[in-house]
Amino acid sequence: MNSQEQMGVYKEMESKGWLNFGETYRAQNSGVYGHMYKLLNTYDVRTGMFGLANTEEQKLAYLRAAEMRNTDWFDVLFNNNLMQNHSLSMTNGTEKSTYYASISAMTDPGWTKQSKTNRYTANLNMSYKILPDLTLNLISNASTRQQKAPGTLSQETDPVFGEVKRTFDINPYNYAMNTSRALEENTFYTRNYAPFNILHELENNYIDINVTGLKFQGEVKWRAMPGLEFTALGAFKYENSSQQHNSLDDANQALAYRAMGDATIRDQNSFLYTDPNNPYALPISVLPEGGIYRRTDYGMSGKDFRVSGAYSKTIADKHIINMNVGGEYNSYDRDRSLFTGWGMQYALGEIPFYVYEFFKQGIEAGTDYYSLNHTRSRKVGFYANPTYSYKHKYILTGTVRYDGSNRLGSANSARWLPTWNIGASWNAHEEDFFTRLFVSTFSHFTLRTSYSLTGESGVDFVNNANMIINSFNPWRPFSDMKESGLKITEFPNDNLTYEKKHELNIGADLGFLDNRINFVVDAYTRNNFDLTGPIYTDGVAGKSLKWGNVAAMKSKGIEFTLSTRNIVREDFNWASSFTMAWNETNITRLDATSRVVDLVKGTGYVQEGYPVRAIFSIPFVGLNREGLPVYINQDGIETSYDIDFQENAPNKMSFLKYEGSADPHTMGSFGNIFNYKNFRLNVFMTYSFGNVIRLDQVFRNKYDDMRAMPREFANRWTLPGDEAYTTIPALVNRRDSDDNPDMKIAYNAYNFSTERIADGGFIRMKEISLGYDFPKDWLGPRMNNLSVKLQATNPFLIYADKKLNGQDPEFFRSGGVAAPVPRQYTFTVRVGL
Repeated sequence: MNSQEQMGVYKEMESKGWLNFGETYRAQNSGVYGHMYKLLNTYDVRTGMFGLANTEEQKLAYLRAAEMRNTDWFDVLFNNNLMQNHSLSMTNGTEKSTYYASISAMTDPGWTKQSKTNRYTANLNMSYKILPDLTLNLISNASTRQQKAPGTLSQETDPVFGEVKRTFDINPYNYAMNTSRALEENTFYTRNYAPFNILHELENNYIDINVTGLKFQGEVKWRAMPGLEFTALGAFKYENSSQQHNSLDDANQALAYRAMGDATIRDQNSFLYTDPNNPYALPISVLPEGGIYRRTDYGMSGKDFRVSGAYSKTIADKHIINMNVGGEYNSYDRDRSLFTGWGMQYALGEIPFYVYEFFKQGIEAGTDYYSLNHTRSRKVGFYANPTYSYKHKYILTGTVRYDGSNRLGSANSARWLPTWNIGASWNAHEEDFFTRLFVSTFSHFTLRTSYSLTGESGVDFVNNANMIINSFNPWRPFSDMKESGLKITEFPNDNLTYEKKHELNIGADLGFLDNRINFVVDAYTRNNFDLTGPIYTDGVAGKSLKWGNVAAMKSKGIEFTLSTRNIVREDFNWASSFTMAWNETNITRLDATSRVVDLVKGTGYVQEGYPVRAIFSIPFVGLNREGLPVYINQDGIETSYDIDFQENAPNKMSFLKYEGSADPHTMGSFGNIFNYKNFRLNVFMTYSFGNVIRLDQVFRNKYDDMRAMPREFANRWTLPGDEAYTTIPALVNRRDSDDNPDMKIAYNAYNFSTERIADGGFIRMKEISLGYDFPKDWLGPRMNNLSVKLQATNPFLIYADKKLNGQDPEFFRSGGVAAPVPRQYTFTVRVGL
């Protein structure tokens, strides 16, 4: 809504008891009205006047100014910046040795406020011919990245009321979408009982990310005899990253922990601490000075070794035999450390100022202000890959692998996995009859088929072959009763094994009219089993949730590519390409239960008999005479409030309506390239169909005067009888909301109802680019080539469901620093010397 429409909604909220002086003045979050009330109560001793005179004329003038303000938050928070990427490469060498070196630098000032990235890379590749049959190749590369991002926290899901929320969310995209345009960009309003301005907060609450990576690799090849070659490869990788979240002294995230403007705010502020040892204690701040410094460090070191042998033999120019055998070993060590520095006084020389109550509160809550975590991954594998070809017409291939991992169950049948693949192909164009019959039509024709068993180690954090016993600090009501203990974090999962898949593939490659038209098609069917997931148990062993191999899935699909050279002339060429991939999945077995809140969220979830990441909705019936939404609940009863988001009984889940999958079943692209003399024009589109999207969660039982509302609120229920013409629920009045605590469920359920779903299909113009290669005779004697290119990426959507109302079909608003892919223009210059 624009500011005029939004102020109309605020006026209705005021009439329904939401924006009264006493409560809005002390509200946790407040905007236009809350700021007005603060001005009415702020006295300037220097001028002898209040910030705003308490007269109807002055108040109406203030509200009228807000009504006409119409702040464009996207213009305020988003930037049009110049991103630069420069690279330089050099090559040199002799018959005995060659060298290649490159460096690159990328600077991105950021699409939003307080977001920027600098990245630098270097590569060196050296190859030596030690003996005629012995070569050595050395590769090294290094990279470093410094990034800044808005300071945000992780999101949480409330399973009781079915609400997905994020505390202290300052994602510029979310703020621009959800904040009233009646607010002024430089004014401080109230959030979490403390002063808040988004521009000030972004300057005082940010994350610094530093990532460094190194890799060294050496490879030796020895040609022992004609047709026989041995290879040995060794590589070492190292990566280190640090994430420093700085909430400065005056950041809203820090001020919220000491907001106690009066007794009412002090008693309502959940960020304050009340000593449980003292029955007469009043809430106090555990952050009386300074800000919050959070640091997380990640480290990874890895070693990879591989030895292989390749044999090739041709017999009588008919029989071609190739054999590859080898083994590999991978070792990766990862560690993570987490630390929270409380009371960091950024404005006073970065000196900590903390009080003992902070540690007392943490002890009583059972939280840790620092932690360490180490993981070790070891994998080993052996393989053989034979290939036989007869006259290049008939080709048989096979692969056999034997893999083991320390992340899986201790049983040999679980930890070790034999996999295989067998394939055959027929090059029909090599047959004599093909040349006689189809040479004028077909350029080539190949049929392919394969059948395989493959496996993956599954979810990273599910790796407990043995029982995992961790130390912990049990919760105690008083800090002087603190003690350490041991607990079983995970019970042994001896039979935890690989996620496996059988796959049958049939394909064909066709070329027509001297390969002016080429067609590639593949059809496949897959049977996945032993898939990893959570399962709820009866809790006999002391744990109600375990992870294991609990699911199976079947899928099938078709993929094809059509490429054509439509016009081929001396000065003009036109080539096209069209790709399409169709896939259908179905969960055939699931030894686990899902909650209602999991199934209705926009991320999608697994449910037996449905595709992967299925999305369900609560059936919406309509509005009642009071403008409240009405649903069919888990008991088959029409209700507004009795929706159990934690329900997971299979017989109670059938009330949900299946909407579709969060993943599209059809995806592809269509591109055209035009060449005229030295000009090259590329027009590339992508498309996706067959999925559904959960619309943004914008409906609530209570709103504040800081929040924006979408245009559809203009069609909301306002008077009895409107339920016959609209499905947008009413703004509930204050008394009804206070008298019925379940009103929150009624409005959150509307966000997850059949009314809040849209088709996710779209067609997007992905890229338009125009390039030019300068003629050779224009260049000097020392310049080999010179070219320029102007490219537009993601310029516009060609088609999307109108119900999305501007919501990007490729973007899921997960919060944090997430934002849709921006429209981007790139100018490239390439010079060769």
